[in-house]
Amino acid sequence: MAYEVEKSDEEWRAQLSDEEYRVLRQAGTERAFTGEYTDTKTEGVYHCRACGAELFRSDTKFESHCGWPSFFDPADSEAVETRSDDSLPGRPRTEVLCRTCGSHLGHVFAGEGYGTPTDLRYCINSIAVRLEPTS
Repeated sequence: MAYEVEKSDEEWRAQLSDEEYRVLRQAGTERAFTGEYTDTKTEGVYHCRACGAELFRSDTKFESHCGWPSFFDPADSEAVETRSDDSLPGRPRTEVLCRTCGSHLGHVFAGEGYGTPTDLRYCINSIAVRLEPTS
């Protein structure tokens, strides 16, 4: 797929820290309960750390106690894209990517019983986003 923001591997490596690159460009995962936004209650907008696109808003963030920030809905239905992820044998998942630059953000899970309006949990790596506070 062609993305609005496309850069060479060298350009991404120059822009991102080693850990940001590992998560955003190589579909890595930060360790549970270590991300800067896991427990934050700050109101604001979460943007893609790679390209700056708006992805999620704090009013859709909820406490899932899973170790990563959780949201029940993207800021815009076009903000993210998903695709099948079979990288863990026997555990098929759905990967979440930034629709603007194709960076890996995390995974989305359905039917876990959290009681959110969408019954979805977008489990997002803190290092994949940047919070812009509104207050």
